This record gives sequence, C-alpha cells and structure tokens, in this order.
Amino acid sequence: MCDESKLADWAKETISRRQFGALTGAAALAACASGESQAKTPVRKGLKERGINFATADGTLDGFLVQPETGKHPAVILWPDIASIREAKRNIARNLASAGYAVLVVNPYYRDVTGEQFADFAAFIADGGFGKVGPWRAKLTADAVMRDAASIADWLDQQEGVDTARGIGTQGYCMGGPFTVWSAAASPRIKAAASFHGGGLVRPDNPMSPHALLGKTEASFLIAVAQDDDAKAPADKTTFADAAKAAGRPAKVDVYAGNHGWMVPDSPAYNAAAAGQGEANLLALYKGALG
Repeated sequence: MCDESKLADWAKETISRRQFGALTGAAALAACASGESQAKTPVRKGLKERGINFATADGTLDGFLVQPETGKHPAVILWPDIASIREAKRNIARNLASAGYAVLVVNPYYRDVTGEQFADFAAFIADGGFGKVGPWRAKLTADAVMRDAASIADWLDQQEGVDTARGIGTQGYCMGGPFTVWSAAASPRIKAAASFHGGGLVRPDNPMSPHALLGKTEASFLIAVAQDDDAKAPADKTTFADAAKAAGRPAKVDVYAGNHGWMVPDSPAYNAAAAGQGEANLLALYKGALG
C-alpha cells in the first residue's frame, strides 16, 4: 500500500518535479475544476473528452471522460491512487481510449472536494497530501465505493458511444485496487477488474475484504502486485488466488518487477518496462472479458 512512510522516503530523496517527466508542467496549469476538464493537453486525434458530473446517493460525483469520437465501445471505470484525478491519470485514460474504450476517471473524493487537488505526486508530497486526504479517504468504505460503482455503471450505460451489449471494465491503482473488486461486487455489468499495486486486497477477518467478495462478482481479474509490497505480505497473492479459484472466478495474480507505483508516470517508482507489461496484460484482460 502507498503509505505515509513510503512517501516520506520519496521526499527525502528530494524528488524534483522535473524527475516526474514532462507531464508536470502541463499538469500544474490544469485543473479539472467544477467537473470540467481544463487540461492544456491538446485533445488527441480520434478522441473526444470532457469533464462530467452526475448525482449519486452521496452527492455529485465528478470526473473526466475520454472516448473515441465515433462508434460504440466498452466502458471502463478508472479508480486513481491516493493523489486522485490529475494529468497523469487523464493520460492513462487517453491511452486506453485510443485502444477503443470509453474511460471515466473518477474523483473518489467528490464527497468533499471537486476536481484536481494535486498536480502530481511531487505536489502531493510537498503539500502534505496525506493530511489533506485523510478525512476524505476515511469515507471510502466498501459500502460507499459499492454505492458509487453501481451509480457509475448505470450512468455510463446512458452515455452516447458506450456499448451496452459489452461488459464494463474497471482498473485501480494503489488505494483504487480494492475499489475494483468492490465495484465488480456492486454491479453485474462489470466483467473485468484490474488492480495495479493495490493495497488491502486481503483483509483478514473482514467480511468486506475484497478477496472475500469474489463470489459476488461476475468478473475476471488481473491482480498486478508490486515486488516490494509482495516482500512485505508474501502470502496475500496466494490467498487471493485461492479465493478466486474457490469462487470460480478467473484471476491472473502476478508479482511484477516494479515497486509500488510502477504503473504511474508521475510516481518516483515508475518503471516503463513493467508498466508496458501491465498495460499489455490489461488490454488482454479487457479483450477477453468484455465481449
């Protein structure tokens, strides 16, 4: 899990914004405020994108939707990591949309704030991100995320360009990892779920532990484990895989040659080779499970 001690270590390494790549400069000027995308990145050829908001049982959820300009395509729910919606996540969504998906990047903190709060991980560290998001994150219980996921799936099915004859996918990073399993348990429309360096997928003696809910889903799973997370909890991958087998759910559970955060371009742990492997496995999951 992306915890405070890990971010403190990153801060001690005096990571500059420049080390996070060219994303940062543009992201510092971008804010997905009031549910409207104001990113300065040009819209990619063949795609259309917009900021969105809609009512849920808990408030007004906002996010960023990107999809191919024409045709009908499977929808994907993207749950970001602890630093939430920002240009790095919008670019991940754009890449996936270019492969033929309608991708919604969710603001998981919508109960408290709207839009982008941190330009990148450097800003998260510099601005005392853990202290800011702590009260917001505390509201993201399994029940809350499941309510959100059901509302999101229903909303996506009403959007132009979403192929309702095909399943919905969901992917999550860090804290968003377990959200994908809860989402699949909340909506039978979700047929594929991918967790990248997700924390808390196995929670002993907790009936809402993601691994305990696999039997309530109709999804196939990709569980991509960071090598340093695996070193801390080596039994979790086996526990999850065994639970999936018992539930009769297809699950590919692997440890990747990257540390926690390896999939995210503005993370100091970003590993391009391992990220490429993760992206290829994600596309294979969606191709096989979404119909």
